[in-house]
Amino acid sequence: MLPSDRSSLASPANRASLLAGAALAALGAIGLGTPAAAQDATQGPPTADQPDGVEDAVQDYIEGEAPAPGTEREIGFEADTLEYDSDADTIVARGNVVLRESERSVRADQVRWDRPAGQIQASGNVRYVDGDGNQLYASELELTDKFETGSLEDLLLVLREGGRLAAERGERTEDGRVALQRAVYSGCSVVTSDGCPKNPSWKITAERVTYDPDTSKIRFQNGFFSLFGQRLVPLPTLELRTDGGPTSGFLVPNLRISRSNGVELSGDYYWRLADNRDLQIGAYLYSQAMPMVSAKYRELTGNGAYQVTGYATHSRRIDTDSLTAQDQRDFRGYIAANGRFILDENWQFTGSTRLASDRTFLRRYDISRDDRLRTMAELERIDRDSYFVVAGFATQTLRLDREQGEIPLALPLIDYRRRIDEPLLGGTVTLRGNSLAITRDEGQDTQRALASAQWDLRRVTPLGQVVQLTALARGDVYHTANGSQTTIASYRGNDGWETRAIALAAVDVSWPLVGPLFGGTQVLTPRVQIVATPPIENTAIPNEDSRAIDLEDVNLFSLNRFPGDDRFEDGARVTYGVEWEMTKPDWRVSANIGQSYRLDDKQIIFPDGTGLSDRFSDIVGRARVRYKDFVSFTYRFRLDKDDLTPRRTEVDATIGSRRTYAEIGYLRLDRNIPLANEELGDREELRAAGRFAFADYWSVFGSAVVNMTNRNEDPTLQSDGFEPIRTRLGIAYQDDCIDLGLTWRRDFVSQGDALRGNTIELTFRLLNLGGGG
Repeated sequence: MLPSDRSSLASPANRASLLAGAALAALGAIGLGTPAAAQDATQGPPTADQPDGVEDAVQDYIEGEAPAPGTEREIGFEADTLEYDSDADTIVARGNVVLRESERSVRADQVRWDRPAGQIQASGNVRYVDGDGNQLYASELELTDKFETGSLEDLLLVLREGGRLAAERGERTEDGRVALQRAVYSGCSVVTSDGCPKNPSWKITAERVTYDPDTSKIRFQNGFFSLFGQRLVPLPTLELRTDGGPTSGFLVPNLRISRSNGVELSGDYYWRLADNRDLQIGAYLYSQAMPMVSAKYRELTGNGAYQVTGYATHSRRIDTDSLTAQDQRDFRGYIAANGRFILDENWQFTGSTRLASDRTFLRRYDISRDDRLRTMAELERIDRDSYFVVAGFATQTLRLDREQGEIPLALPLIDYRRRIDEPLLGGTVTLRGNSLAITRDEGQDTQRALASAQWDLRRVTPLGQVVQLTALARGDVYHTANGSQTTIASYRGNDGWETRAIALAAVDVSWPLVGPLFGGTQVLTPRVQIVATPPIENTAIPNEDSRAIDLEDVNLFSLNRFPGDDRFEDGARVTYGVEWEMTKPDWRVSANIGQSYRLDDKQIIFPDGTGLSDRFSDIVGRARVRYKDFVSFTYRFRLDKDDLTPRRTEVDATIGSRRTYAEIGYLRLDRNIPLANEELGDREELRAAGRFAFADYWSVFGSAVVNMTNRNEDPTLQSDGFEPIRTRLGIAYQDDCIDLGLTWRRDFVSQGDALRGNTIELTFRLLNLGGGG
């Protein structure tokens, strides 16, 4: 680099010392013609006694004189020694030679620049960095005067994305590609995190390799794929991307053995149709079932994105009544599609559909374990102060004990909300309108419309109490038909037209108290809420969306503790509780607890066992502990108000790192709710999972889901209180470029032709290798 004070370079000694670092730039970059005084090649560093041609050129460079018309300084240069042959117009630099052009650079032990031929030859520990950050190491490298690579010897190309490409020799073709002979490529690192050398887990060797830096693609001819040093698969031709981007080609096949289908071999072909769309086609071969095909299409449009996935086969279905296979083969399949489109800054459309040919197809072929599939469409408008949606929902049940005709179709659902700031006493008013139509092939049909206005005012007193005042007025209109076909009487409404008026007033006061604790900060927040609602005629209205009621810490202070709009809690009540939180470096601990009390003794519409059926509610709360990313513990509970018997116990705990960890989840609902309420049955479930990492890249893992519900909790079950649903155990190897695993899984529940039994699956995935996304 040149000092900013050029006058300090005026002496002959300073000129001489600069020759080693600037002569090539002076001679080449400024386009100097043949010097007036020719000279022979000179050994050693130039001195002040050298002929005036070189010294004058360097002096011109130092003093910043303009280059010859039509030329530019393009290449910067550094070196220890310099030789210049004016007759041949050739420059030779030795010792720590560095050439720079924009973001490209070359380092070498020696560089020879033949200016008439426009060739730069670098030799000895050559390191070339291109404009994209890729690094090329070679014993010899030839460049053009435009800084483009030519021929190469004993090269190693380290790609910016992490891959490495080595070859005995190579050359740059006329179209800008690099053609290599006897080359090897791997997406793996060749050193560990500690800097120690290691062999790549996989590599591809080939007699001829072509690398296109413009498209980041490598094409192999007459190659082999090697895993852990062993040649496994011949590759007559293969093309992949070095930047991790997708490219067309076959994906790694999968192998699985299951009770339902026998040996399964599946493979996919990924087709990159364009930068904004692709297609993946799959084929599945089974030893105990007919073949199956699949396809997945994705596209990114100018205003959104969508994808469509489908599976199809031809096999025997299961009769849902007798649960036996039909004699005749029939089409079986599944389609799933979803997408979202931004129409303008306020409007958007979201849609999805999932449909299966029969109720056991997804489980039989291990595609999904969902027991219901939903199709929906939403047209939404969102701005700063309003929200509007028109939507429709349809559900396909996959449960063998449910009739499809009993499943409702919700169409249309219309909801509008508008917020108005400070129209009354400095508060906020929210206006809402809602309309919903529910129809069934077999059962109750319901249509409703409601309109409401809610006023909220939030203030902080001089002592720090947070006070919120709320007032609500709402009017509902319902129409019901075929209510007698609803099995549970409490879900029925009166056939015909019904109206309902709702009014509510509430005050909510909380007082955060902040102080130090154990080197951190704690916040203790007592809270009291009073809600008053005149009597409401709930039983004349059908219950479609408020069935799954259960008192929890998240809805204790809700204005309406029913989950939907069809039921609304009336009467007067006071709710009280306290929340505590402590934070300090690496730690966060929080807990809350609360209860409510009804101020009147009118009949309560909450079912027995929900924790809200008496004047005093059950006690609910939650405790959380988190330490860094190593420990996470959450405990939720509901205790019986009379004897503190646990009615809800829920635990979720995780301990460990990303490589070695243990997880446990436990849920017990002991609510003693009558069986007539199908959404509120008791159950007990245990979930556990873990992974233990050993050696450098190996780990063992496992998981289990156990149904611990017994006949006392659910008389419809035959379980003894410990019935495994699914268990899994496996071993895996994973490093920076490969993911390999062997998994054993056992399903303990049969559903039609999705049989209980063992499944063994081999997973194999290459990382840092271009393929379908």
